[in-house]
Amino acid sequence: MLITKTLCIASILFAVRSSEVANTFPEKYAVNVEMWWRDLPFIERISAASDAGFTHVEFWPWQGKDINAIVKVCKERDIEVAQFTAWGFVPGMNNPKNHDRFVDVINKSCEIAKQLNCKRMTVVGGNNQPNMTQEEMHQNIIDALKLVKPIVEKEGIMLILEPMNIRVDHKGHCLYGSEDAVRICREVDSPMIKINWDLYHMQISEGDLCGHLREGFDQVGYIQIADHPGRNEPGTGEIYYPRVLRELKILGYKGPIGLECSPAIDEKTAISRLKAH
Repeated sequence: MLITKTLCIASILFAVRSSEVANTFPEKYAVNVEMWWRDLPFIERISAASDAGFTHVEFWPWQGKDINAIVKVCKERDIEVAQFTAWGFVPGMNNPKNHDRFVDVINKSCEIAKQLNCKRMTVVGGNNQPNMTQEEMHQNIIDALKLVKPIVEKEGIMLILEPMNIRVDHKGHCLYGSEDAVRICREVDSPMIKINWDLYHMQISEGDLCGHLREGFDQVGYIQIADHPGRNEPGTGEIYYPRVLRELKILGYKGPIGLECSPAIDEKTAISRLKAH
């Protein structure tokens, strides 16, 4: 009788634990609240992320957002801001005439990051500049990053440079794929200036996701994911993310993984797919 009772208790505990595992995410995802729950006001999206079981969020530019309200809801919901955009496409930091402004914006963005207790900020190289070669624009990006290198090293906030893709989303941008981004960051040579390695962009630009990750992992600062085609959640397209995410674990990546993707059907379906993926 005692053995039977013990086995029953063990079965119940196993079922509870299995249920708990089934209702958690397999990765430390940072859901992009610009692309999820778009029918809700921005602050309510952070609450929705918490209700869905996410512990991290990410978003695009901080400008125009109520930072105090974001701080408040993140504190109430125990949500961490994994990263936000400090500098976007326009004006381009690939033009030296914008470098003074770039320095000013990074200084201010560091203040915002500290308010948010956020450790990373995305920066974008910029769209093509008239009468400049790609080599000149890339050198201007290097020069701009070197200008803010002492700022972010002092503040302990990582800038993550994001390469785009040319064929689908960002024609006319100056930085695509991992090779040039890795070269730029290695030349800048700072532990606080790395790459926002968006695997969706990388799939379109170059493929061989695991191979390129191995070659440039020393410059990975943050990972973002979406499937292709469609830029929806993993499991909806051609990328076999279980293999890619396993490679990241082998390489030693321990940071959040940004879900910069739109739910293919709705958030509930996307969340179920992420938990099973």
